[in-house]
Amino acid sequence: MGDWAGYLTLILDGAWVTVRLTVMGAAVALVFAFLAGLGRLSRHAAVRWLATAYIEFFRGTSIFVQLFWIYFVLPLTGVTLTPMQAGVMALGLNVGAYGAEVVRGAILSVPRDQYEATTALNLTRWQRMRHVILPQALPLMLPTFGNNAIELLKATSVVSLISLSDMTFQAQVVRSQTGNTLIPFVTVLVIYFALSMTIAAAVGALERRVTRGLDGVR
Repeated sequence: MGDWAGYLTLILDGAWVTVRLTVMGAAVALVFAFLAGLGRLSRHAAVRWLATAYIEFFRGTSIFVQLFWIYFVLPLTGVTLTPMQAGVMALGLNVGAYGAEVVRGAILSVPRDQYEATTALNLTRWQRMRHVILPQALPLMLPTFGNNAIELLKATSVVSLISLSDMTFQAQVVRSQTGNTLIPFVTVLVIYFALSMTIAAAVGALERRVTRGLDGVR
């Protein structure tokens, strides 16, 4: 029984690594989602092209290959990242590319008369985006952002390929040491499910908060 308590501690240590990857990866993804999403709507062709190239590249290639490039190939150019940094960057860039299309679609779905109203009020492009368009587009983004965050959580298992001790890595260690596959991987499944439900609940609460009183604006 004492041995299994130690193995559970290993998996919980891996769970903490998974949580850190999820939180930091989601933060990176959020930044790139807004940068690329707004970039796709830019009046400047070069900005639109760069945003489109980023989105299509990271959506069109495997996250496994992206992770290997960031961790193993970047050092050849003089940029060396730790396994944690490489994992966060790969996850953030990959999920951010999907989030960018969410941002673009939500902004485009704001009724046209809202844009006309901001023009009539003589607001700058930044003012209309910050004070009028984004507050209405954000509630439309949140459900998909929540799904993306859960997908990011599940994708954290790829970092075991670069020997980062996340939950999947630790479950494999426990399996190799005990010869038991069922217990460690059932434990990991339960933890993944609990974390996914936590993300869903947090996004749901945030959605209710940002939509409070918004119906009267539309």
